[in-house]
Amino acid sequence: MLKIAIINGPNLNLLGVREPEIYGTQTFENYFEILKNKFPSINLNYFQSNIEGELINKIHEIGFTYDAIIINAGAYTHTSIALADAIAGIKIPVIEVHISNIFAREDYRHVSYIGKYCIGSISGFGLFSYDLALINCIENIR
Repeated sequence: MLKIAIINGPNLNLLGVREPEIYGTQTFENYFEILKNKFPSINLNYFQSNIEGELINKIHEIGFTYDAIIINAGAYTHTSIALADAIAGIKIPVIEVHISNIFAREDYRHVSYIGKYCIGSISGFGLFSYDLALINCIENIR
């Protein structure tokens, strides 16, 4: 059984209430339950923090024992060299996801510091971006 962590960064705890025209009206906690039911063959874990250091600590904690990480680093995608270094320093594959199409938004969102260290990026498919990442894990990991 694959062991995969979904890590969400800053402000993603506000899904369902924050800018619903961009991010939708569903909370991630509710969607995570749907994901667990859709992918029963995966041991799926979830972590969210608004604090950069906590995200880095979680990546270090699981980056050598899990099979993969799916990360939505939120705004840290575009600003955090430290988060990029944490991803570069671990041994398991990481997939970058974004709910919105970051290339259809502000110019500063077109840059991803973490993307270089991820096996791929999925952007713009709403919460289904996480499904696509999980499908990739099933097909390509192990």
